Amino acid sequence: MTFVNRLRNFGVPFVFGVAFLAFWEGAVKFFNLKPYFLAPPSKILSQFFDNASRIWDAASVSGMNALVGLIAGTAFGVAMSFILSRFRFLNSLITPLAIALNAVPIFVLVAVLNNMYSITSEIPRRIMVSLVVYFIVLVNVAKGLTQVKTTHLELMRSYAASDIQILRKVRVPNAIPYLFTALKISAPAAVITSFVSEYFGGSQNGLGSRITSNIANSKNAAAWAYVLGACLLGLVFYLVSVVLENVASRGGGATNNTNK
Repeated sequence: MTFVNRLRNFGVPFVFGVAFLAFWEGAVKFFNLKPYFLAPPSKILSQFFDNASRIWDAASVSGMNALVGLIAGTAFGVAMSFILSRFRFLNSLITPLAIALNAVPIFVLVAVLNNMYSITSEIPRRIMVSLVVYFIVLVNVAKGLTQVKTTHLELMRSYAASDIQILRKVRVPNAIPYLFTALKISAPAAVITSFVSEYFGGSQNGLGSRITSNIANSKNAAAWAYVLGACLLGLVFYLVSVVLENVASRGGGATNNTNK
């Protein structure tokens, strides 16, 4: 990537972000908007640094719930994808159930899960994150395992390859890009689900509960500071998934070059 391309990829979004914040700040002052209606970015940023330790503590709770749910949901989704690709008749049984479960509103499932565990337990939120991530990973990885080019399958069968060899040499490599696509979708979704689940009971120690409590106390700037913390947390999760994809791609490319 040339310097001009890098400047375009990073400079344009940065300039747009600065212009948007400047417009936001100017609009609040020009229209004389009250703080309880819309806080200016300067006030939000000030609250963010003033409450940095509290935001960090809340982000640690929500982030851990999102991370545990992301790992568990990914592992379960990948495992179920392999099962569905191997036993096709199960696809017509399990996939509709997964779709129906994913369609149930979050507050309904969280309310049921909260009644199953103690009020201080973080397990309900982690289960909720796992369910959301599981569906995303299941759909994408199952697609990667099954939608393989016919010519590749015919070539492997002409070599008398077994199902395990076809899985290892063709289906799994084809599914890896789908897995990382699922991760890039699931990573921020895990953060969103984690702190949204906090709105419906449980310990009031995460980002979601802090946002609602500050809004209830008419501290909109502080609430937006916690929203900023949630945005940064989601961005970190997404960037980690991108880095993992790049590392895996380079490792796969190096392996391919060695094999050649």
